[in-house]
Amino acid sequence: MNNKLIIEEFSGAYQKQVSELILHIQQKEYSIAITKEDQPDLLKIPEFYQIGKGNFWLAKLDNEVIGTISLLDIGHNQVALRKMFVNKSYRGSTYQVAESLLNKAVDWAQDHAIQTIYLGTTPQFLAAHRFYQKNGFIAVDRRELPSNFPIVKVDKVFYKLKIEDSKSLHNS
Repeated sequence: MNNKLIIEEFSGAYQKQVSELILHIQQKEYSIAITKEDQPDLLKIPEFYQIGKGNFWLAKLDNEVIGTISLLDIGHNQVALRKMFVNKSYRGSTYQVAESLLNKAVDWAQDHAIQTIYLGTTPQFLAAHRFYQKNGFIAVDRRELPSNFPIVKVDKVFYKLKIEDSKSLHNS
């Protein structure tokens, strides 16, 4: 057991662990009425996320997937942050899994000339709201989202991060 957190790009070998982690958090932890069938992207991660300026990463500890994050290329140098999930046992400042995943995504966005990251989340994910706000995301009304932003039916709270604004936060 080396207890070293590793953030790496998704590969098919982790498909089952990724799906199980995400569905467990959605269905069991937060009682959200969403299934694997409601999320076809979960079964087609390379085709859905790892194209254009998008990507999908996982956080691993001792070869166990404990977190995920993705950026979906929605065109116009914009991406949608999706599938940000961390195993309950690894949340918080001790492991810094969420921070490490978000830093990887923001670094990727900076390196790929992304101007804005948008995201949608559910009202239940209150800790996530605080996390995004702490990391420079600004709440936006659904009407302010770009027309190319894919809205998931359970998402009711939306945020955006201008990459230029994030550089000072990210590099401090």
